[in-house]
Amino acid sequence: MKAVVLDKITEGKDIILSEVPIPEVRPGWVLIKVKAFGLNHSEKLLRLNEIRADYIQKPVVPGIECVGEIVDPSDSDLTAGQRVAALMGGMGRSFNGSYAEYALTPRRIVFRIDSDLPWEALGAVPETYFTAWGSLFECLQLTAGDTLLIRGATCALGYAAIQIAKALGCRVIATTHREDKLPLIVDADEAVIDDGKLTGSVHGVTKALDLIGPRNLKDTLTAVEKGGIVCQTGLLGGVYALNGFDPIKDIPNGVYLTGFFSNYPTQQVMDEIFVFLKEKKLVPVNGKVFDFENVREAVTAQDEGKVNGKIIIRV
Repeated sequence: MKAVVLDKITEGKDIILSEVPIPEVRPGWVLIKVKAFGLNHSEKLLRLNEIRADYIQKPVVPGIECVGEIVDPSDSDLTAGQRVAALMGGMGRSFNGSYAEYALTPRRIVFRIDSDLPWEALGAVPETYFTAWGSLFECLQLTAGDTLLIRGATCALGYAAIQIAKALGCRVIATTHREDKLPLIVDADEAVIDDGKLTGSVHGVTKALDLIGPRNLKDTLTAVEKGGIVCQTGLLGGVYALNGFDPIKDIPNGVYLTGFFSNYPTQQVMDEIFVFLKEKKLVPVNGKVFDFENVREAVTAQDEGKVNGKIIIRV
């Protein structure tokens, strides 16, 4: 089969397709014919830095998610030909991932899909919509009456969160730090330029999804109303920890702070996502679809930031 194989730091322009054996099935694992997968910032970090770490099993096929069909269910409860999604659980790091024509994955991270959407649409769902869903509902407890602030909305996760929240009936305020990206968040009720200080310039916010991260988190906490909830999910700001953070002083009285960690998907949550998409007649949003033979072009576009939204590879 064809696959992307990494053993050292690799820029997008250096990506190649290699011929490797189709993985052999073993107990507890299932073989998936990959139909589509999305590119993620996590894989970019792997290619450009993390690949040097001792805990990465090299050489490795990257890719933390995919959608496809079961080829060999091994000893599992799945059946050949079944539509599935696979994500996280060490995929693309501890064992080979989805940048390939076939993926061998543990049964525990494989989830049945009940949807008639085309593969390239399904490819936008697993990691991005699971993270958006968990952030909005498990962490923020979002309801139709909320005003949701999405800080750093011009990313795949931001677009998915806007789509879900608007379909639910929320008022959405979305931000970007670049004026030329305001047209990308026109589906929000209000599009705002984020200069690093939103407190006092946005009003009525009951829930906030912060995709910028620790760099602006203190300001997000003071931008919501009393009783509001802030969920910190993204790290787009490039700051990964908040040194000197004082929970007593920095979290306003009556405001709640939580975070979503996407390492634990379940069949129940995946079912909820696909039921919601079907009931609301939503097609998952993506930035651009590339065919697998053009994966180098796709990854280069990711490195150069040329695509606004989720990049999908159709295999």
